[in-house]
Order: sequence, then C-alpha cells, then structure tokens
Amino acid sequence: MAESNFVDYVKIYCRSGKGGRGSTHMRREKYCPNGGPDGGDGGRGGHIILRGNRNYWTLLHLKYDRHAMAGHGESGSKGRSFGKDGADKIIEVPCGTVVYNAETGEYLCDVTEDGQEVILLKGGRGGQGNWHFKTATRQAPRFAQPGEPMQEMTVIMELKLLADVGLVGFPNAGKSTLLSSISAAKPKIADYPFTTLEPNLGIVSYHGGKSFVMADIPGIIEGASQGKGLGLRFLRHIERNSLLLFMVPADSDDIRKEYEVLLNELRTFNPEMLDKQRVLAVTKSDMLDQELMDEIEPTLPEGIPHVFISSVSGLGISVLKDILWEELNKESNKIEDIVHRPKDATRLQQELKDMGEDEDIVYEYEEDVDDDDDIDYEYEEEDWEEK
Repeated sequence: MAESNFVDYVKIYCRSGKGGRGSTHMRREKYCPNGGPDGGDGGRGGHIILRGNRNYWTLLHLKYDRHAMAGHGESGSKGRSFGKDGADKIIEVPCGTVVYNAETGEYLCDVTEDGQEVILLKGGRGGQGNWHFKTATRQAPRFAQPGEPMQEMTVIMELKLLADVGLVGFPNAGKSTLLSSISAAKPKIADYPFTTLEPNLGIVSYHGGKSFVMADIPGIIEGASQGKGLGLRFLRHIERNSLLLFMVPADSDDIRKEYEVLLNELRTFNPEMLDKQRVLAVTKSDMLDQELMDEIEPTLPEGIPHVFISSVSGLGISVLKDILWEELNKESNKIEDIVHRPKDATRLQQELKDMGEDEDIVYEYEEDVDDDDDIDYEYEEEDWEEK
C-alpha cells in the first residue's frame, strides 16, 4: 500500500431514512358498502449501520465517499398492506474505529471486532394506518400517522490500531529497524528524522507458534503536545495497546531524561496511558561493551524492566521477546475497555483544520412529494407504540 493511502481520520455526512406514512384508505368494493378503514402501516426508514471488517486497514474508502444515506420507508396502502422498509446503509470500517459528533465532539460509538454492527443513526418508524384508530364510536377514521422524520449528523471517524505492544520513542530511535528485524513488516528506514510518516503493524513470532502484534508510530519530540514535529496525532494508535515499549538510543546524552520527556508527552495526550505497563529498550547497544552497560544500568529509570538491544546485530532481541511475552501475559496487564473522552469543543475546529477535514459537507436533497391527499393526523408522542 502506498504511503499516501493511509487514512486514519475522516469526516462524513450520515442520514437515516424517514418512516413511511400510514394509509387512510377506506375499503370500497362491490357488495361491501361499509367496508371500513383498511389503510396499512408505513415502512421503517433505513438505519445507518457501522460494521467492523478485518479486511480494511484504513479509512481510505470513506475519504472519497462522504455521504452515507439510508433509504426512506414506503407508505402503507389498502388492504392493510404495510409499506416496504427503507434500505439500511451499512458502512464497512476497520476494527478499532471510533466515531465522534463533528459538531459537538461527543463520543458516539466504537467498533473493535470483525463483524460487529453498531446502529449509528436509527431510521424513523413508519406511521400507523387508519385501521388502528377505528372504535365503536369512530368507525371511519380518515386520518393516519405520518412517519417519523429522518436523522442526520456529520461525524468524525478515527482509526486506532489494535496491537499488543506499542513502540514509543524519538525519531531515529530504531523503532522501524526493530519492527523490520523481528517481524515481516517492511517500514521505511533511513538515517534522517521522521522517516516513518504513518503507523506500521508487524506480527512478532514467539516460541511454540505463539505471536503478538507490535505497532510502530512516527517519532514524537519534546513539545509535540504544542504541535512541534508531527504533534501527537499518531498517539491515538497506541491508546489500545496493552504494553508500551519505550526505545532510547544508547548514544543519548541522558537516557533517563529522554524517557521522562516521552512520558510527559504521553501524559499530556492522555493521562490514562500512564497506567499501561512499560518496558525500556536501550537501542543501538552494539556500540557498547559490557563495562559500559554496567555503568549505564544504575542511571536507568527504576521500576520498569529494561534490556540492551541491537536490531542490527541481534543483541538482546530474544531477551526482549521474553520480557514482552511475560509482561503481556500477566493477569494485571490484560487490556481493559478503553474510556474514550469527548473531544474538546473549543479545539475541535482547529483539529479538523490540522487534519484537512475542516470543509463543510453539505448535501442538498429534495423532499419527496406525497401524492396522497389524505388528511394528516396530528399525533402526540404517546400515540407511538413499539412494533
């Protein structure tokens, strides 16, 4: 897949279908002068449904299809014939998609499993036909319920990749090199900063046919929370990860300081990410001998497992896998349901602008003309009954 085809943020317009109106038909047949009311119910409007699909990896297919509209329900007809339900609009999304209201920033839903379906917007219920309203004292009602109106909303869809281990580090810390050396992933690798411009996933093999998924995101720098570098936009992809692997090069001036800077940027993005288990990998350690490693070890952060590795020579790679597997399978380290916070409404427009999604999505449509000249029924909310 070309780099430009990775899309993890889109804004689309959704509209469910309106319910069909009930019929006010009166039965008129030869030799049946007092047939009475027999108007059928209107059909339900179509829903807007999100469905998880593991075969999708990005939201690219929605970037050029910004309008999702379900079908309207048909009106009822004579002989108590019910109108046809409107066609549902099913939107296939990759697993890990989170949906927000584009106007208020309110969190709406989350799709995490293949085949999972979530009704984003419900279609309007169909109106009841006049035969529902006949009584002993009102034997020929000439009114029926109109269908419920449609719902419409502009939503933001964000993709948050599903992985077990997330790599966190500065540019050129060796994240992509590690991923390429222990999995079949082929991320771009070069000797300049910000080589990785999009997240990458790799499946890491372990003993006994076991495996786990590792996610590499573009490097972050100090001040990323203020928009420096690539900012924090890609950190959403490791929000779901069970474990965070911090990577700091062995030639850094102060390994502990760089680790604390990365930790502070995560805290700024989402304080809940600090609750995840952490492991520290000192990369590019092939330039160190055992004596230097012994001198560096006391200066490393306390309380988290650490290992010296080299993705080029293979130093410490097997030990790293063992540590990651052990941490991933701890009972205290199981992935819990993530709590999605609403977006800050004051910053939402700036976020949309930064992501190139600030243009208004407008859909102009004509209201259907109803040829039925029957009288509308002015109903109250309690007139509706679930069907």
